[in-house]
Formats: sequence, structure tokens, C-alpha cells
Amino acid sequence: MENIEQNEQLDPSLVREVRLQKLKALRNEGKDPYLCVKFDKKHNSAQILNNTEKFIDKKVSIAGRMISRRIMGKASFAHILDEKGAIQIYIKKDDVGEEAYDSFKKADVGDIFGIVGHVFVTHMGETSIRVQKIELLSKSLLPLPEKFHGLKDQDLRYRQRYVDLIANPEVKETFVKRSQIISGIREFLDKKGFLEVETPILNTVAGGATARPFITHHNTLNMDMYLRIAPELYLKRLIVGGFEKVYEIGRLFRNEGMDIKHNPEFTSMELYEAYVDFVEMMNITEGIIKFVNKKIGNDDVIEFDGHKVNLGKPFNRMSMIDAVKKYTGVDFSGSLENAQKQLDKKGIEYDKKLSWGKLLVEMFDRFVEDKLIEPTFICYYPVENSPLTKKFAGDPRLTERFELFVTGRELANAYSELNDPIDQKERFIYQAKQRAGGDEEANLPDDDFVTALEYGMPPTGGLGIGIDRLVQLLTGNYSIRDVLLFPTMKPIK
Repeated sequence: MENIEQNEQLDPSLVREVRLQKLKALRNEGKDPYLCVKFDKKHNSAQILNNTEKFIDKKVSIAGRMISRRIMGKASFAHILDEKGAIQIYIKKDDVGEEAYDSFKKADVGDIFGIVGHVFVTHMGETSIRVQKIELLSKSLLPLPEKFHGLKDQDLRYRQRYVDLIANPEVKETFVKRSQIISGIREFLDKKGFLEVETPILNTVAGGATARPFITHHNTLNMDMYLRIAPELYLKRLIVGGFEKVYEIGRLFRNEGMDIKHNPEFTSMELYEAYVDFVEMMNITEGIIKFVNKKIGNDDVIEFDGHKVNLGKPFNRMSMIDAVKKYTGVDFSGSLENAQKQLDKKGIEYDKKLSWGKLLVEMFDRFVEDKLIEPTFICYYPVENSPLTKKFAGDPRLTERFELFVTGRELANAYSELNDPIDQKERFIYQAKQRAGGDEEANLPDDDFVTALEYGMPPTGGLGIGIDRLVQLLTGNYSIRDVLLFPTMKPIK
């Protein structure tokens, strides 16, 4: 029974059956491991390994999962994995007693132990713990992945993240850095005097962004409601109410496609500041990214998707019209007809029904976005694509809006916020017509938000940063699923 797991190809269900028999034997002996409620854990592997000289001959107590074992007669070595890493233990029959040693020999890789012992360094130079007391805290019924190859099946990694975290230490490090990035954003904004707030996730109007919402039903009110696609309209209500600097970090939900950049639920940070414009939002965006990049210990130059990106130097700034002209040679500063003539001359196909603004955005999406490797703020988006944004005084077809692109990916979106209630209502009406015409992502009108604006909202800058994409960039993970602990997966039938 003890050697059955040596066959790496063995069906996990057979391994489980063997381990269930071991569990039954333990219970028959009055040693049910699941009855343990606590263990006095005072140290972790990193504390000991990073301060070996300090801990030599000192008594320590650790707890964790056994991930390897080498039995050598009356003495054995094993490695215990805790939250901070793995450390070797040395267990000898003469030190723990015959009963405890025999129980250890019957244990399995994956079992969770509490260890009390003294720190020493082996002849091979490895910091270890000589065990005086060992206690089985939980029995593992399923085998871990083969230790040298870990868990490599991508689909299984996402479905069984708990195993992925055990088998692949670099995965855990990604999520440690994710937490540090989010706490770093809070630290940066709190120091600037921003107030963190919470706004509703269940909305009666799915507003604040161009996206298809998830719809649910509230039984008591007998009405459909929406999972929020953005917190924008509520946060701007707070600016109307007198708060001057607010932000929110939280989950958003969009009923759209899934790929390496998109998950139906994702994390965003949105902030609003009164009496500033979108230029100040650029400064804040650049400041946040540089701050959190240092926070997680990165150098100024990072690598992502085969590209080296310098986050230390000032970010590029370019208008959308100039960007399209740079990469296509077509100048959109004039009329729609003039731009169409240039496209025709260059043999670039396009939909002749598109308006000037929508055509400009299409050319940007097709020919520019993936070329923006270094951090680049693309500024002045068309009105048609920016229903909540203040118009640009230099060209009323454009708005004071930017998006930040790095390695061809959008990371941030910001506006000089529209605070004219009459203009806002007209844009909502336009969006409603677009929706009636079949555009399911067009904004829904929010009459109460228009009412809020009628009380008066000061000039305001607003910013949204996609946390998941920022984590991808700063940790070098190509797929969004690698920075979400539990990405959305299609159920296995």
C-alpha cells in the first residue's frame, strides 16, 4: 500500500482509495487529523532561511504541506511548504519516538504538518529543522502534480488554482505582487488626499461606459437590475455633493467576449478630482504606474511580450489625429470627405457609412494601436465615442479625453468630465437612438445623473485604470487569466 504511489501514471482515484484507507486506520487509532483545530505556529520558512545565523540552535515552530520526502531507515528528510516558501526538516526516530516516526513514514506527500524543532545546517549547507515534535494537521487525499514538472495543463491550472499555487511558486508571487500593486495605488492616492468610497454594484441603469451589461432580477422590487459596468456616474454624483477627490477600486461586470485581455468580471480603479482637467489625469496616471512599479521591486525597464519598455522616462503624448497621420499618412484634421479621398488614394478599404469620428477611431484601431509599444497617451477622441466627455475647445468634433497604451494594450482612460447638463442630456438621447438602432453597447440614459448635473458640478478630471492589465504588464503575464485567481471558465459537463 505504501509504494503504490511511486507509479506517476497511476489513476488519482486509486491513490485516493489508498489514502482513504490510511485515514480510516488513523481514525481507528483515535488520531483523526481533521479534528485538529489549531497549531501554535510562530515562524515561517522565509524568517528562518533569511536569518539562519540568528536561528541556529533556536527552537522554532512551523506548519505547512509536505512536498517531498526521503526516508532513510531510522531518519528521514522532507520539505515543508508554507506561505513563504519551503524548508527542509530532519526527523529521527530517536528524537520523536518510534510511534511518531512510524506515523510519519505512513504519511503522504501533500499532508499538512505542524513541526517543532531546532534549526541547524546540514553537511551540504542546507538550513534545516531537526524535529522534536511532529503533528499531522490535515490529510491529503489526492496526489500533488509530479514534483519536477508541476501543473502545466493551462485549463486545469485555472480551474484548480489551489493546486496551481502549490505546484508553481511563481504563480503565488504574481498574486503577492498584485496585492502590492493595489495597496500601492491606495497609498499613492491617499497621500494625495483622495478619499476611497464605495458605490452600488447593483444598478437600475447600466451607465458610465460603453458595454453590454449583465442583467439580473430583484424579486422584492419585481424589476430587472444590472451589474455595474462602471462606477463613473455615482462617483461624479459625489463630486456634485461636495467631495473634491474620490476613488474606488472594485469589480466591474461586462457581458462580452473572453480572451487574453478580457474577463467578464474584472477590477478597475476610477478616480475623480474637482477643478482639474484631463492633463492632470495624465500626470496622476504616470505617477501611479511609476510608483507601483517601484513598489514591487521592478527596474525602470521592464519586459512584456518580447518588448522592453522604459517606465522611467516621461510617457509620450500624441493626439489621435496625429497618431493616425503618423502610421497611415492620412490627415483627419479636415473634413470627412477630405479624409475619405486620402483613404481612397491609398487604397485603404473602409465603411463609407461611418461618420468622421467613427472613421477616425476605426483607422486608429486598425493601424495604430498595436504600434504603441512605449507608454503613450493618445489624446482628443471624437465626440461620437465619448458621450461623457467635455468637448475640446480647439475642435468641437473632439473631446478632452485620453487613453494610455503600452505594448499595444489600453491601460487607462480619462476625461475632462462633461458637466453641462443640457449637453449631457442631448448625448444620452443620441446614445438611446444608437441603442434603438441595434447598438447594445450604447449608454443607457440616466435621468437622475442629469438632475445631479443641474445642481452644478465643478470642472472635473476623471480617470479609470484597468488593474488586471496593469498587473499583467508589471508582472510579465501575457494572459489576463494568469493575474486572476479564479478567472471565468466554462463549466465541464
